[in-house]
Amino acid sequence: MTQQEPILLREDRADGRTTLVLNRPAQFNSLSNAMLEALLAELKAIAADKRVRTVVIQGAGKAFCAGHDLKEMRSNHDKAFMQALFKLCAKVMLAIQEMPQPVIARIHGIATAAGCQLVSMCDLAVAADVAKFAVSGINVGLFCSTPAVGLSRNMGRKEALEMLLTGEFIDAEEAKARGLVNRVVPLGDLDESVEALVQSILAKSPVAVATGKQMFYKQLEMGIEAAYQYAGEVMACNMMAGDAAEGIDAFIEKRKPVWQAA
Repeated sequence: MTQQEPILLREDRADGRTTLVLNRPAQFNSLSNAMLEALLAELKAIAADKRVRTVVIQGAGKAFCAGHDLKEMRSNHDKAFMQALFKLCAKVMLAIQEMPQPVIARIHGIATAAGCQLVSMCDLAVAADVAKFAVSGINVGLFCSTPAVGLSRNMGRKEALEMLLTGEFIDAEEAKARGLVNRVVPLGDLDESVEALVQSILAKSPVAVATGKQMFYKQLEMGIEAAYQYAGEVMACNMMAGDAAEGIDAFIEKRKPVWQAA
């Protein structure tokens, strides 16, 4: 009897990139309770690992992620189960935002419902031109309420609500136009494009990247006056860091900076 592969694979590289692979290809990488638990555990572990500088999330097989596991949900038709499931999913999505490392979604196929939510909650996203996106719960009588949180923070209200009310697919170029993904490239160039983004981030100060990500999301929830006050304080503290002094000196001296560890 062969040993079953893990539902979530992790690959660490010496340069600071970690890749998480959703590994339920036969189920289109749907977010079962077990998958969400595995994701949350890995994200928490990565957040505490200073050797990791960037994270890429991708899917095995044909799909990126088809959302929640509907068969599992139907076989556990209990409100307490549903409440726990969506609470766990929210923890995963928030863990992505709260961790210091930038998280990049690599989308090579469909991303639907909670899979589209996962794309929206990653810090950056690169899609193949063949990728498609939808929040299709409405088609089975279920409004995608939790995916709406991420979508409404990525695109215009009417654009997000149209997807949520119709359940219709949009292609990768439309997803880019609406702000859901950063880049769209031919499928054969997807890995190269993701790697270019990773390397661009790895070349920057770990302290500045971690500080900036935290600041970015926190100020979004503030009024503009409070946001400027907070951002100014963060920037003043950032200027006191050794990396800022090193970066400015390197710029003046026309040399490559040597960053401190995060």
